[in-house]
Amino acid sequence: MLDVASRVQREESAHPAQSSMQMLSGEAQAIPTETDTSAAHTLVRDDEVIILLLRPSLLFIVLAPLGSLMALLIFTLALALLAAKVQWIGWSEQQAYAIGFSLILLRIIWQSLEWANRVYVLTDRRIVTRSGVLRVSVFETQLSRVQHTAVFMRLRERVFGLGSVGFATAGSDMLDTFWVMLRQPMTVHRIIHETIQRYGSPHRGL
Repeated sequence: MLDVASRVQREESAHPAQSSMQMLSGEAQAIPTETDTSAAHTLVRDDEVIILLLRPSLLFIVLAPLGSLMALLIFTLALALLAAKVQWIGWSEQQAYAIGFSLILLRIIWQSLEWANRVYVLTDRRIVTRSGVLRVSVFETQLSRVQHTAVFMRLRERVFGLGSVGFATAGSDMLDTFWVMLRQPMTVHRIIHETIQRYGSPHRGL
């Protein structure tokens, strides 16, 4: 699930703090995630160690567009109600439900593509966020440039034990990127913080 073990052995000879890296790797492997190692091939350099490789929880597919899904459901019920109450209306209840649920299905399919294209990577050098379907966006920054991080847990996320982590870089007055709807967000945040503290020194070779 997390491509850590294969790179830790190569990194052990380069970093004297072997036990620290193994501790981080062990914690990272304990975090449930819905991704595979192939997602990082184009994002990570050969000389980097992957500490976290994540996607949002699968619940992102229904929780992120919850507002629009509810709006589509209300729209569907309104169309069906009009068909039942107004005799001269140009569609039947069955057609109203078919149209509405087709729109809901299309919205879920699009959100599934959004989920599949979101990848969050923490290495011993960088933080990387990839997102987007038609227009793919990749944000990356060196650990030494991360000024602060924050954890956000909205009500609908807290119900399912999810949360989001935001990152702000030096010279920025706002959060530059978010890792949204993660499982075990506090554990993820702790691993990120410890990794930044350990490997984010501006004097460390890039």
